[in-house]
Amino acid sequence: MLFLNGTIAEESWFDDDVTPQIFKNDLLSGGGDITVWINSPGGDCVAAAQIYNMLINYKGNVTVKIDGIAASAASVIAMAGTKVLMSPVSVMMIHNPATFAWGDSAEMQKAISMLDEVKESIINAYEVKTGMSRAKLSHLMDAESWMNANKAVELGFADGILTRPSETENMEQPQVSMMYSKVAVTNSLMDKLAAKCKIQKETSEMLIPETSGRAVDSLVERLDLIKQHI
Repeated sequence: MLFLNGTIAEESWFDDDVTPQIFKNDLLSGGGDITVWINSPGGDCVAAAQIYNMLINYKGNVTVKIDGIAASAASVIAMAGTKVLMSPVSVMMIHNPATFAWGDSAEMQKAISMLDEVKESIINAYEVKTGMSRAKLSHLMDAESWMNANKAVELGFADGILTRPSETENMEQPQVSMMYSKVAVTNSLMDKLAAKCKIQKETSEMLIPETSGRAVDSLVERLDLIKQHI
């Protein structure tokens, strides 16, 4: 049994970092079928790719169990499981790769091209596991999609939901599947704000009173006339 907890990195800077070398040492310390528990926010794509390949090439069956979060690069590692199971209270998140870049426009274009290729490599792992089209997977990544256990099973990212051994028989599982999209929520919020601002503008225009009465100059003339008769 292996535990992948913490950030995935090429080198370990903190105690909770998971590196390919550390994972390899743990993986090769035993034999036979294995279970990999994942609770990770993700991290380095290259390091995740190395761990993914280790699990793909492992001779025994690999059962991946997500007990917290499998986000970003960690979701890629999860795709290497022979079987992927999620806790009812766990989540999975997929999104586009990101990086830091510095330099002129040529360097920026190189960074963009690199990210495009990294995204395609990530889609490869998702496509093998889910059987979904590359276009659909790309859209899900663009939207930064968060999936609960049922949604992950529905879309093919997971194969089942963890339950107590004694409860697996004759027990109907809830089928409420939910997916949160950061882009969709942002767009919905902007639409609501735009509509609200429009209503407020129209309302404020309606509340503007119509001008009526005399001009200031005429009032001053009238006041001067009154003063002459006092």
